[in-house]
Amino acid sequence: QVQLVESGGGLVQPGGSLRLSCAASGFTLDYYAIGWFRQAPGKEREGVSCISSSGGSTYYADSVKGRFTISRDNAKNTAYLQMNSLKPEDTAVYYCAARYSGSGSYYYTIPDEYDYWGQGTQVTVSS
Repeated sequence: QVQLVESGGGLVQPGGSLRLSCAASGFTLDYYAIGWFRQAPGKEREGVSCISSSGGSTYYADSVKGRFTISRDNAKNTAYLQMNSLKPEDTAVYYCAARYSGSGSYYYTIPDEYDYWGQGTQVTVSS
């Protein structure tokens, strides 16, 4: 069964950090581009960060650039999103997604471009 499972969300104070994990099962992430998206109440799902299957190309939304870092560990079949200097406006449900892309250096920023999705993990930034 193909599955993506996010973990690592929670409640954190402004300025704090969290690391989200996205563990794949039922398939290997080696040839999949990964994207992290988030959706706040009443808002559309937005792309936060993406990484190519090779790991050589990454994308960050302007709102998180310099604060978030995306990475992947294919040996562990897991991708990560390190979030530092968190702000209240980062509060949302965070989703990871995977899209088959071979061994290329492409990343994908549009939700409809992805094949598999996790169930999401809540991140709340509040004092």
